[in-house]
Amino acid sequence: LPQASPAFHFSSPGLIHCPQIQQVLRALTIPLERLQIMKVHMMQAMRRGLCRHTHAEATVQMLPTYICSTPDGTEKGVFLVVELCQNQIRTLMVTLFGDGNLSPQVVYKVFELPDDIMHGEGEVLFDFIAQCLSQFLGDTSSCQGRLPLGFVFPFSCKQTKLDKAELVSWSKGFSCSDVEGKDVVQLLQLAINKQELCQVDVVALMNDTVGTMMTCSTEGRPCEIALVADRGSNCCFMAEAHLVETAEETSGRMCINTEWGCFGDDGMLNDIMTPYDESVDDESSNPGLKRFEKLVGTLYLGEIVRHVLITLAAQKVLFPKSNVAVLKEKGVLQTQQVLDIINNEGTAVAMRVLEALGLAANERDCSRVQQICRAVVSRAATLYAAGLAAVLSYMCQTRDMDQLLVNVGVDGELFHGHTRFKEILQSVIKLLTPECAATLLPSTDGSGWGAAMVTAAAVRLEAQRREVDEVLAPLRLSRADLEHVQTLMRLEMELGLDQETNPTASVRMLPTYVCGTPDGTERGEFLALDLGGTNFRVLVVRVSEEGICMASEIYVIPTAIMQGTGEQLFDHIMDCIIDFQLKQNLTNQILPLGFTFSFPCKQVGLDKALLLTWTKGFSVSGCVGQDVVQLLRDAAQRKNHTGLKVVALVNDTVGTMMSCGYDDPKCEIGLIVGTGTNACYMEEMQNVGTVEGDQGRMCINMEWGAFGDNGCLDHIFTSFDRMVDDNTINPGKQRFEKLISGMYLGEIVRHILLVMVDRQLLFKGNPCPKLQTKDIFQTKFLSTIELNELALRQIRTILQDLELNASFEDSVLMRVVCQTVSLRAAQLCAAGMAAVVEKMRESRGLDHLSVTVGVDGTLYKLHPNFSHSLQETLQDLAPNCTVTFLPSEDGSGKGAALVAAVACRPTSP
Repeated sequence: LPQASPAFHFSSPGLIHCPQIQQVLRALTIPLERLQIMKVHMMQAMRRGLCRHTHAEATVQMLPTYICSTPDGTEKGVFLVVELCQNQIRTLMVTLFGDGNLSPQVVYKVFELPDDIMHGEGEVLFDFIAQCLSQFLGDTSSCQGRLPLGFVFPFSCKQTKLDKAELVSWSKGFSCSDVEGKDVVQLLQLAINKQELCQVDVVALMNDTVGTMMTCSTEGRPCEIALVADRGSNCCFMAEAHLVETAEETSGRMCINTEWGCFGDDGMLNDIMTPYDESVDDESSNPGLKRFEKLVGTLYLGEIVRHVLITLAAQKVLFPKSNVAVLKEKGVLQTQQVLDIINNEGTAVAMRVLEALGLAANERDCSRVQQICRAVVSRAATLYAAGLAAVLSYMCQTRDMDQLLVNVGVDGELFHGHTRFKEILQSVIKLLTPECAATLLPSTDGSGWGAAMVTAAAVRLEAQRREVDEVLAPLRLSRADLEHVQTLMRLEMELGLDQETNPTASVRMLPTYVCGTPDGTERGEFLALDLGGTNFRVLVVRVSEEGICMASEIYVIPTAIMQGTGEQLFDHIMDCIIDFQLKQNLTNQILPLGFTFSFPCKQVGLDKALLLTWTKGFSVSGCVGQDVVQLLRDAAQRKNHTGLKVVALVNDTVGTMMSCGYDDPKCEIGLIVGTGTNACYMEEMQNVGTVEGDQGRMCINMEWGAFGDNGCLDHIFTSFDRMVDDNTINPGKQRFEKLISGMYLGEIVRHILLVMVDRQLLFKGNPCPKLQTKDIFQTKFLSTIELNELALRQIRTILQDLELNASFEDSVLMRVVCQTVSLRAAQLCAAGMAAVVEKMRESRGLDHLSVTVGVDGTLYKLHPNFSHSLQETLQDLAPNCTVTFLPSEDGSGKGAALVAAVACRPTSP
C-alpha cells in the first residue's frame, strides 16, 4: 500500500533502469501489511509495559508520569521552569491569565553549564542550577508569593510521584557522582533552599515529551497524545489510570511516557532492518539497543543514508570517478543536510552538499541521492505512523469507543524540518486506524512553556483536591471513630437485651423465638409465604439428603386490597395458597408453614407476632395490634381450609441466616444490606432479659437500623446526612440505616454534589437544576460509577442522562465522591458487625470465634467494593474473630421454610 502514496513514487530520470537503486528503495519501503503487524506488536508491548508482572522485561516501558490532568484553560498565576539541557541550564518564568492559555507571558534566560560540573559532584550540579535560578529571579521577579516550579530532567528516572523521581542512570555526557538512586527533586529543592528561595517549591518533574502534549492543550481543545520526532524518539498519552498497574493511582487518567525507542530490542523489527540499519547499529554506542529509535531518530537518519551511499559507491552505481573515502567517516552526513536535499525541488542542493564532501557528482548521482534521502525519511515517517496508530487504537479500545477524536501535539526536528512529514504521517495513520481521527498540532517549546503548563495544571489539581478533601473530610472516618461506633453499638445492644432498659433502647434486640439453626438432619416438605411488598410468593420447599429443591409462584396484591380491610387481605392470601396447593397437588397434605412477614412486629412467640405498623404502601384496616398468624388462621377457617399449619413467623434477616445455615452450620448471623439494613444473631439465652429461660440460644432480631435514634451517633452525622434525614418521611428515625442503606446513599451523594457545584469544584460552577430533584441520583449509579474497569466516557454518559454536562475531571471527582460515601457505609456496617461478633465471642468465653454471616441485599451483592471494604474493616476491628460471609439465596422463601423445618425437627430424647 505505501507504494500507492505519493511519498513512495520513485520516478526520477535514470532510476527505473538501475536495479541496484530499485533494490535499495524496495528494502526501505515497508508494505501496509507489515505496518499493521508492527502496530499489533507495539500494542502488545504497551500492555506488557503496563502490567506489573511483565513490566521489567517489556521493550516499551510505559512509565507513569503521575500527571493526571491536562490544562483546561483556567490556569492562572506565575510558574517557574528549570530545564537541564546537554550543556546549558534554561530558566523560564511563565505567567498565565486564565484566558484559555492563549496569551501567556514568557521570560527566560540561558546559562552555560561548565564541563567540569557535568562530571563533578552531584551536589555541585544542583547548587549551580539553584544559583542560576536565584540570579534569574533577581533579574526578573518581584513576586513575593509562592512560585511553583517544574523541573525538566531528560534522564532515565524511576518516578513514583509527580514530585519524586530517582535517577536510574546518567546519559548525554553527564556523570555526576552521588546522584544515581537518589530523588532528584529533593536534591534540587535542598539546593534551592540553600539559596534562601523559600518561595520556590518544586512541584513536578517531567521530560520534554510530556511538555509537548501540554503546550497543545487549550480551553475546549485538550491534547492527549504527544509525539517527539527528534534526535531521539518518544511518545506519551493519557491512559486510563486503572490499567497502569505499576502505579497506585486508579482513578481518572494518567499520562504515560511510552519510551518506545527500545521497541524491537527483542527482535520484533529484525525483518525490516536493512544491512544499512545494521551497520548504523554496529557503529552506535549501544549496539542492539534502541532499535526503533535508530530507524526514526534524526541522530541516525543521516547515518543510514551514508551507509546506503557507501554500498552503492562500492557497486559503482554512484560517484564512479570520485574518491569516496570521506563517506567512511561517521557523522560526515547530517540529517539536516538530508532534509535540505529532499525539501528542495531539483538537484542543486544535493549537488552542493555532495561537493562540500569532496565528491564528484553528476546530475544522475544527485537525483539518485535525493531519492534515497526521501526513501529513508519517508520510511521513518511511516514507522512513526505505525507507532502512533498503536497508541490511538489502544486508547480507542480501552475507552470502549467506536471512534476516537483526539489532538496530537508534535515536536522535533523531523516534524518541523521535513515539509511532507505531517502529510505522510496523517495518510498512513488513516490507513492503519480508520476508527481514529487524529489532528496533528505543532508544539511550541515543549520543554519550556509545556513544562510550565504541566506545573500549572498540577497546582490547579492540587488546589482542587485540597478543597474536595475539605468537603469530604467529615465523611472520612478514622479507626478511632469506628472503634467508638463499635463501642456504642455494644452498649445499645446491652440496653436492648435488658428488660428494664429495652423500651428506651435505640437497638431493640427483639427475640424471634428461633432457638436453633439447621444442622443437616432436617427432612420433609414445607410451605413458605413471603409478604413484603406488592408481590406475594408461595413456595413449597423439599428438604432431603440430596439437598433442597423448591417450586414457587408469585401473586400480585391489587392496590385495592393493599388499602382495604384485614379480612380482604388475608382472604386474598389464602386464595393464593389454595391455588398454589392445587397446582402442586398438595391439597391433601398438611405441611408446616413458615411465614416471612416483612413489616414491623412485636414477636411474642415463634408463631405469634403483633403488627406494630404498616409500611411500603400498605394501609390495611383492622390489623395493627393484632396477631398476624392468627389473622391468617382466621382466613383459613373462613375458607374452610383445614390444611394450614403455621409454625413460624420470621423477618427476612432471620430467613437469610437460616437459608445460609443449611449450607454452613457455622452460620449464626444474618445481615441485610440493601434498600434497608438489619442484622440478627444467635444470643445466649442467659443474656436475653426480655424472655424467660436461660438455657440454649435464641436468634435476636437487632433492628439496628434505628441505632443512633437517641442521638448517640450525632458526632458522625454530617450536614449532608442531616439534609437527607430532614427530607425523609421519618426524620430522626432509622438514623443508622440512613448512613448505610441503598435507599439513602444516592441522596447523600446528591447533596455533596450540590455543595461542590456551589464551590465551583464541579461543572465549572455552572448551575445544575436537575441536581435539585430529590432522588434523581439513584444508589445504583454509585455501583456503576465505582466499577474500576468502567471507562470515564461511560460515566460521563450516565451523568449526561441526568442532564449533567460533565467533563473528564468532573467524572473523576464524581467517582471520588461515590467512593467516599460507599466506603463510609461499609465501614459503619463493619463497626456494627464487629460489636456483634465480639459480643458473641465474649459471651461464649472464647479466645477466638469462628463464625459465618449469611448476607443478602443489593448493596452488598451488586456494589463493586462494598463487600470487600466491609470484610477488611471488620477484620481490623475484630481481630480475634474469623468471620466468613456467605451470600444468601432466597432468605425470605427458603429461609422461612427452614425455620419451619428446624421447628419441626425431632428433639433428642
